[in-house]
Amino acid sequence: MIAQPVRKAVIPAAGYGTRFLPISKAVPKEMLPIVDRPVIQYVVEEAVASGITDILMIISRSKRAIEEHFHPAVDLEVELEQKGRIAELEDLRRLQSLARIHFVWQPKMGGLGDAILYARDHVGNEPFAVLLGDTVVTTNDATRPVTRQLADVVERFGGSAVALQEVPEAKVSRYGILGGDEVEPGILRATSFVEKPKPEDAPSRLAVSARYVLSPRIFDHLLNTPKGKGGELQLTDAMASLMKEEALHGVRYDGARHDIGNKLDFIKANVHFGLQRPDIADALREHLAELMG
Repeated sequence: MIAQPVRKAVIPAAGYGTRFLPISKAVPKEMLPIVDRPVIQYVVEEAVASGITDILMIISRSKRAIEEHFHPAVDLEVELEQKGRIAELEDLRRLQSLARIHFVWQPKMGGLGDAILYARDHVGNEPFAVLLGDTVVTTNDATRPVTRQLADVVERFGGSAVALQEVPEAKVSRYGILGGDEVEPGILRATSFVEKPKPEDAPSRLAVSARYVLSPRIFDHLLNTPKGKGGELQLTDAMASLMKEEALHGVRYDGARHDIGNKLDFIKANVHFGLQRPDIADALREHLAELMG
């Protein structure tokens, strides 16, 4: 049987972003800028670099700015062209041609699992990627995005795959934690998968890192999974059920997770990406040195 290629991605971006109030009341946290691009654009660009051609975003009230960002702005394009600002014009046109992007509303917050259920009709019967809309994941080898690495594993082995990073024991209660056996260097076959366990109950210190490639059978398990922690439908619980029938692999990647869902990591991300920008890196480095005395 030839494995199906991973062509579609789902980006959940409906959460309230309460840790960023008051700004997140009017501005989606996914639209907060890292240098000069919103977080959500970095996420979409990772999906596209991974071979994804079709993206569904799950949004909610007050998230229309995300739609606007990926929608053509003809009047702005005309203005830029008339002023000879060709570089900015080309950036806008490239943004609008990245992929086919669709939107569906999640009217009430019910957890990540609930958000994924809204993608059922769009995904159909094929594997699909999930990229959390408030998290940028980078790899040391930019030609091998994490989503592409996961897709390669699923296309080889079938089932589902998740990205993994090791976290300190004190932080395991913040994440979904996977335990398993290594089948190849950096690739584990899961034997247990627990959402936000106490440190003493954690099967390992390998945390799911905001990227998934899932079998379409996950939808049946989401429909039959009771609500978990916080009264929400947890994707992790449905995946733990699915792995009794299909393989779940974890992929340890070399890189970094930039979680924009909290203020400190948002600032760190701007510094990280700013230092990689040729137009501002030197001045930013000098400024940081001044601040540090």
